[in-house]
Amino acid sequence: MEKILHSIRAELLSNANEKDRISGQRFFKEEVKLLGIKTAVVTAIGKKHFNNLPDKSKPFVFQICDELLKSGVMEECFIACEWSYFVHKEYVPEDIEVFGKWVNTYVNNWAVCDTLCNHSAGELVEMYPRLIKRLRKWAGAPNRWMKRASAVTLIIPARKGLFLNDIFEIAGILLMDKDDMVQKGYGWMLKAASQAHQNEVFDFVMKHRSVMPRTALRYAIEKMPAEMKKEAMGR
Repeated sequence: MEKILHSIRAELLSNANEKDRISGQRFFKEEVKLLGIKTAVVTAIGKKHFNNLPDKSKPFVFQICDELLKSGVMEECFIACEWSYFVHKEYVPEDIEVFGKWVNTYVNNWAVCDTLCNHSAGELVEMYPRLIKRLRKWAGAPNRWMKRASAVTLIIPARKGLFLNDIFEIAGILLMDKDDMVQKGYGWMLKAASQAHQNEVFDFVMKHRSVMPRTALRYAIEKMPAEMKKEAMGR
């Protein structure tokens, strides 16, 4: 495994660019570890090294993912997120504990949170809907990224019209959270749900708009017609 990690890291470093590193930092309020590599290049490097793995079983892949995430380097974390999805056909319900541990222990910015949860965690929950109960626990966690994860895990299922009642329940848990990263996360979830359930999401927003933070509200109604937006904003 050490040889694989060394090879990945060496190729990432050879593609690092200081200008891109500085440019990338402006998307984050918190300090993040960036090498400065364009996303398409990171994706290509990740796919190449995955294809060269001597063992593509989920346990081995997850072990490497853990090490990449542990580094905290953005580009390594993106590769870990992608690899964790590459083995989704082997997912079992217990993998929700792995993803929860990764978010709680390693994730420290919105980009890694969303990349991991939109695809890997979201796919797992879609495969095993009973795991949504775990997302409710995440929503009540003290860790801001766990709370955001509880919402963004449901983005892709929400676009498909799935799990509407659960989405409203999680939005309700997060409703008055003061953290803008959490507000944006559940607002995005509601916006995704509005693609298939516009009227229902509108009704939810109208019911809670007196206490819903404006950040979350704006995200939730972003795709709605102008008249709905105007009404929701109270104008």
